[in-house]
Amino acid sequence: MFGKRLWVAVLLVGTLVASLAAQEKNEVSGSIGRDFTGTQGIQGANFFDPNIRFGKGLSVEGTYARRFILTQLFSVAVEVPFFYDLKESLHAGGPGDVPPNYTALFVTPSVRANLFPTTAVSPWGSIGGGVGRIRENSLLLYNGTPNPGKNTTPGVLQYGVGLDVKISKKIILRGEGRDFWAGEPDFPLAPTGKTRQHNYFIGMGVLVRF
Repeated sequence: MFGKRLWVAVLLVGTLVASLAAQEKNEVSGSIGRDFTGTQGIQGANFFDPNIRFGKGLSVEGTYARRFILTQLFSVAVEVPFFYDLKESLHAGGPGDVPPNYTALFVTPSVRANLFPTTAVSPWGSIGGGVGRIRENSLLLYNGTPNPGKNTTPGVLQYGVGLDVKISKKIILRGEGRDFWAGEPDFPLAPTGKTRQHNYFIGMGVLVRF
């Protein structure tokens, strides 16, 4: 009797180990979308349209993640989003001169939690923080003289939500919205009086699980 129970226990443990080994814990995703940053007033300005306006920059975001908790109700993963705003256009009214554009790269290790991760549709939320790099155009927008603003390396807080739609066991469609709350670019000729700004990213892409 004891021998039979031992074999049953070994079989159950083996089945569990095989099941866990078969679960794809690693994920790589890529999304493309737009970055949105709100208009900011120029501090102390007394001219027409005293604002800095931001374009809707074409942006890409890639993420590596590894799940370390997985149940039918929820899963938890550590992820590292890499966000890149290819070219953020700028405009400022009056004499508030700014560079015509800048690029931004944010890297933010985070924790992500999914609901119903084994079903066809899984909503999720993510939060974390890291560092960024903002590189400004070397010339100013209006007069073409050298830009006195400096490239910056700000700290970044990331939080976001999304929806994963399973196409197959390993291929998932992803829609996501994230905010990369980062230090402002350096605009010495158009000061806003702020130290941080929201960089909202809305995108869609594909996730591969392995």
